[in-house]
Order: sequence, then structure tokens, then C-alpha cells
Amino acid sequence: MTLLSRGDRVALVSPAGPALPSRLAAGVQVLRSWGLEVTTPVVAPWSLPYLAGSDQARADEFVAGWCSDVAAVFCVRGGYGCLRMTDLVPWKDLPARVFVGSSDVTVLHTELNAVGQPTVFGPMPGTADFVDDPLAQRRLRAVLFDGVKSWTAGTPVVAGRARGVLTGGNVALLAASVGGPRWSPPPPGAIAVLEDIGEEAYRLDRLLTQLLRAGWFAPVSGIVLGSWTDCGDVSAVLTDRLAGLGVPVLGDFGFGHCAGSWSLPLGVAAELDVAARSLTLA
Repeated sequence: MTLLSRGDRVALVSPAGPALPSRLAAGVQVLRSWGLEVTTPVVAPWSLPYLAGSDQARADEFVAGWCSDVAAVFCVRGGYGCLRMTDLVPWKDLPARVFVGSSDVTVLHTELNAVGQPTVFGPMPGTADFVDDPLAQRRLRAVLFDGVKSWTAGTPVVAGRARGVLTGGNVALLAASVGGPRWSPPPPGAIAVLEDIGEEAYRLDRLLTQLLRAGWFAPVSGIVLGSWTDCGDVSAVLTDRLAGLGVPVLGDFGFGHCAGSWSLPLGVAAELDVAARSLTLA
């Protein structure tokens, strides 16, 4: 994955929900303190207040930002909306860029990874998970500028080692994508990284069951579990649905909707060692 340097220009885009102006301004200041030149989003408000603009406007802004003279594209926040605009983007025609986003942006990670673009699942500058969390900021910056390639964290669930391309993100969005026009399971041997927020145990069970029935987990060689914020105790559900797959599983890895979240590249090869509690880019 290409690294960023001071002086690089980056575009901020709003493919999902709108960000609070004051919070986005604070996030932009952080990015500028890293030495980046920042272009802010321009999508106009729309009739549905949970969207940052119409589907076409959000898709057009995304493509325009991506195809401008920038080194990276940052999503300002998630929420909801990426699934509505993803079919309006010419994914195969996009030039290579560094890309950062999480949560609802899982949909866009999947599309970009499918056409060979690596991405970074990390906190977004229009969210409290970025603005109010200096540790998460530093961890994202370390991936983008320093090329961090190894992380040690978590709790062993199922022992073993695996090697494959990192894929995944938010479970609800992975499940919602099933059956879409370009949907397919992960590449053979993939290592799945999974997290979610606000899903009670029975709803998480339903989401994982949908992915299992669709064959999403069939090619997976290992699983890394992140945060399950506001989900309650879902350990039994995760064990019931995933431990029987016969692949190594590392839990409580500390990425997703949590304090001090790790930022993880997707679409790149990595090695998982559950005993060592490590994930290392190959």
C-alpha cells in the first residue's frame, strides 16, 4: 500500500451520512496537523436527513474526489447510505488511491478490494471515534505514514495460524450486501476481520447466519474479531456461529467502534497467529 507524506493532498467525501460541521472541522484540523492539504466535501443536504445528499450527488462527489489530484480519499463518516450509491460508481475505472473509512463504508472497501485496490479500515475525521480519540488518530497515522505492518492484541478463541488476504469489516453491511450485482464470497484463504455496533445477540446471530448460508465464510482461513460496542454479551453467539468453522479465531482485537481502535489494511495479504495474538502483513 502506498504511504502518505507531508504535503500530500487528500479529498474528504461523504458517501453515507452527514457529519456535524464542528466535528468535521476538528477532524480536518487534525489531518492538517499531519501536514496534509485537505479538500472538504461539498454535497448539499437532501430530503432524507440521514443521508449527506442524494445518491447521485454522493456518488458524483466520491468519483470527483477520487479522480482529482489527490493521494488519498477519506470518508467523513459512516451512518447509512453507501449501499445506496455503490452501483453508481465505475469501480474498475478509478485510479489508485489510499482510502480510509469504516462502519457503513465496509461496502466501499469490498468494492475497491474486488478491483485490486487495498484500503484502510480506520476511524473517520467527521466522527467522535477520530476527533475525540488521540490514540486512534496516532494508530491511523502510523498505518498511513509509517507503514505499520504488525499488530499484537486480542484473546485466543480457536488456536491456529492462517495466511491470506484481509477482508471484511462491519458484519451488518457484509450481510446487507449479499445478493448485490457484484457480490461474491471473499477470495480463497482470506482472513476475515469482523466487528459491529448496536446489534443485540439475536440480531448478530441472524447476520452471521445469513453470511454462513450465503457461503461467505466458505473460503475463509482465519477470523479476527474486533469490537462489539453496544451489542451486549455476544461471546456465546460468536462461539456458536464461528468456532465450528475449523479455522483459527482471535477475539477482542480492538478494531472497529472502540476506544483506541487499530486501523487495519484490507485487500492485502497477512498472517494470523492466534497463539502469538498477532496479525502481520505478509
